[in-house]
Amino acid sequence: MTVTRLIGAAIGAAIDGSSGDDSSIDGAIEGAIAAKVITAIIPLALTFATGWFVLRGIGKLKDGVFGTDAAQR
Repeated sequence: MTVTRLIGAAIGAAIDGSSGDDSSIDGAIEGAIAAKVITAIIPLALTFATGWFVLRGIGKLKDGVFGTDAAQR
């Protein structure tokens, strides 16, 4: 297990244990799963955002160079 998953498990266990209904094992499992999902989603989201900003910048640069008006599209 990585440190991120251990921290996620600890936080999940603490949140689930605070309710007092049952053991905090299921909260630890859910926390570890959530940490793994988050570590997979964040790089994908950053990559998508970077690509989107690059494409948008290229479009604005093209419009600036060629003088294309948005109303003509």
